[in-house]
Amino acid sequence: MNRQLIYVLVLSILIVTAPHAQHLPPWVSSFGAILLLWRSYLAYANRPLPKRPLLLAITVVAMCGILIEFHTLFGREVGIALLALLASLKLMEIKTRRDAMALIYLCCFTIITNFFYSQSLFTGLYLLITLLVVTVAWIHLYAPGSAFKARLKTAATMMLQAMPLTLILFVLFPRVEGPLWGLPQDAYAASGLDDMMSPGSLGRLILSDDVAFRVTYKSLVPRRDQMYWRGPVLWDFDGKTWTKGQTKHGIAPRFSDISQPVEYTVTLEPHNKNWLFALDVPDKVSVPARLTYDFQVISATPVHARLIYHARSELAYRANLQESDIQLERALQLPPGLNPRSLQLARSWREKSRHNIEIVQRALDYFHNQNFRYTLDPKPADSIDDFLFETRQGYCEHYASSFVFLMRAAGIPARVVTGYLGGEYNSVGNYYIVRQSDAHAWAEIWLEGAGWQRTDPTAAISPERVERGLSTVQMAALPLAGQIAWLHGLRMDWDALSYQWNQWVIGYNSERQFAYLSRFGLESLSLQTTYLVAAIGLILAAFALFMLRHLFKCKQDKIQAAWLKVCRKLDRRGLPRATHEGPADYAARVAAARPDLAFRIREIAGLYIALRYASSQTDHALFIRLASAFKA
Repeated sequence: MNRQLIYVLVLSILIVTAPHAQHLPPWVSSFGAILLLWRSYLAYANRPLPKRPLLLAITVVAMCGILIEFHTLFGREVGIALLALLASLKLMEIKTRRDAMALIYLCCFTIITNFFYSQSLFTGLYLLITLLVVTVAWIHLYAPGSAFKARLKTAATMMLQAMPLTLILFVLFPRVEGPLWGLPQDAYAASGLDDMMSPGSLGRLILSDDVAFRVTYKSLVPRRDQMYWRGPVLWDFDGKTWTKGQTKHGIAPRFSDISQPVEYTVTLEPHNKNWLFALDVPDKVSVPARLTYDFQVISATPVHARLIYHARSELAYRANLQESDIQLERALQLPPGLNPRSLQLARSWREKSRHNIEIVQRALDYFHNQNFRYTLDPKPADSIDDFLFETRQGYCEHYASSFVFLMRAAGIPARVVTGYLGGEYNSVGNYYIVRQSDAHAWAEIWLEGAGWQRTDPTAAISPERVERGLSTVQMAALPLAGQIAWLHGLRMDWDALSYQWNQWVIGYNSERQFAYLSRFGLESLSLQTTYLVAAIGLILAAFALFMLRHLFKCKQDKIQAAWLKVCRKLDRRGLPRATHEGPADYAARVAAARPDLAFRIREIAGLYIALRYASSQTDHALFIRLASAFKA
C-alpha cells in the first residue's frame, strides 16, 4: 500500500476522532493514538504489518477495556468509543484498495457522530473541513500520482457541486421530530438558575459568560430597567437559603390595568428545567406552558434542547389585587430566633410609618444612605444582621434577601424573585443576548389596593447595575477599553452568525418547514408530503442527468476530427477507408490510385500518426490547417 496514502488515512482518522477526545475516557484516546503512531512508523520504515493473531489479541483487549469502562457494549458513548478504536485497528490490516475504501466510509460515518455532542456553528465548520480531508484521501486512493493541490481542488469542487442538492434536500425533505439518536451532549449543559438561593449562588452565575437566551423584539423595545426576565419565585427562608417550598393553594393569576404590550421571540438555551423566561408579566406564550399562581411560566416538558418560542408581555399591570390569605400568610413567615437587630429595625419603621409604602421607602433610603456597597467580592456575612449592620457589602441576592426579610418583619407580604435583568444588544443581528452574568434577584411586595409590586433594592445602591448592566459597567472600567471594544465587536459578529445558524439550521423543524412551504400554497399536510416527495424525486433525477451528461456525449478531439474530415473527402471521390485500414496503409493506397494527391496525403497521414500515436510535439495548428485545406 502506498506510503503517502497511509499518511493521508492516518490524518483522516486523527482529525475525525480528535473532537471526541474530550468526551471519551483518556485511555481510549491514548490507545487510538498509539495505534496511529505505530502504523505511521511501519509505513515510514517499510516494515510488515502485524500478524493476525496479534491484531486479534489487541482487539480483544480493547473490547474488554470498553466493557469494563462502560459496563455494556451498547449505547451512544460506547458506540463512539468502538468506532474510534476500530478505525485505528482497521488501519493496521489495510492491504488492498477495498480495505482503504472501507476505512474511508468509516471515517465519513464517524464525522456525523460529532453532532451528538454539539451542533454549534463552530462544530459545523470544523466537520466541513474534516469532510474535505477525507475526500482528499478518497481521491488519492484512485489518483495516487496526482499532486496534492490538484486533489484538494477536486475535493473542493465535488463538495461545492454537492451544495445545491444538499440545500434543496434540507429545505424540502420532511423533518423528523426529535433527534434520531438522542439529544446532543450540549443539551446537558450547566442549568443556570436554580430553584433556591443562598449566599454565593448567584455570584457563581454572575462570573459566567455563558448565554442563557437571546431575544428579538418584534417592534417596541422596552427600556433596560423594564427587562426583568422572571424565573423561579422563592417563598421559604430558613435563615440562610431561600427556596420555593411546597406549593400551597393560591388563586389563579389575575391582572388588571394592563398596558404597554411588547412582543418578542426567545431562543432559550437548554437548562434541563421546566421553567421558561418572560418579561413581567406574560399573557401569551407560543409553546405548551402554564402560568403559575406566582406568575412563573412553566413548560410542559424540561428544556433539554434549544427552544424557540414567541411571547407577549404587559409591562404595566396590577397583579392579584385580591390575594388568598394562605399566600399572604406564607409571604410573612420568618424563621424564629434569628436576626434580632433586623427585626427591631423593621418594627421601628412600622411604628414610625402610617402606610406600608412609607416602610418600603424607609428601607430603600436605608440602603442608599448607610454606606452600602455593590460588589462581586463581598466580605462573608453569616446572617441578615451581619450584612445589614456589619459588612454592608454584597450583590443583588444579598439585597433582595435582606429587603424581603425586613418587609416581612414589618408586616408586609414579600417574596424573592430570581431571573435575569437586561441583556446585551447585538447591533449586527438586531437582538439582545442575555447571559448567565445577567442573573439577578429582586423583591416583590404585596400592597393593599396595588397587588404584587416589583421592588429592586439593588437600584438603590447601584443604579448603573440596573440601567446599564454589569458587563457594560465592568468593560468600561477596564484599561485598554478601546482594544477590548474592538474584540468585543468581533465577538458580536460571531454571535450573530451563531444566532442565525441556530434559527435557520438547528431550529428548522417541521413547524418552520410547514410555515415556509405554506407560502407556496401547500396548506394540507398530505398534499405537502406528496409534493415534497415528487419535488425531491424530480430534483434528484435532474441533478443525476446533469452530473452524468458526459456519458451521452461522444467528444472527439480536434486531431481526430480533422483526420476524419480528410477521409470523408476522399470517400466522396470513390476512395473510402476500410475499417481495418490504418492511416499509413490508407495513405499508400490513395497515393497509388491518385498520384496527384500522393505528396499531400502522405504528409497529412504522417503528421496525424505523429500527433495521435507518437505523442509528438508537432504543431497541432499546422496539421489542422493542412487537413482543412486538403482537396481531393
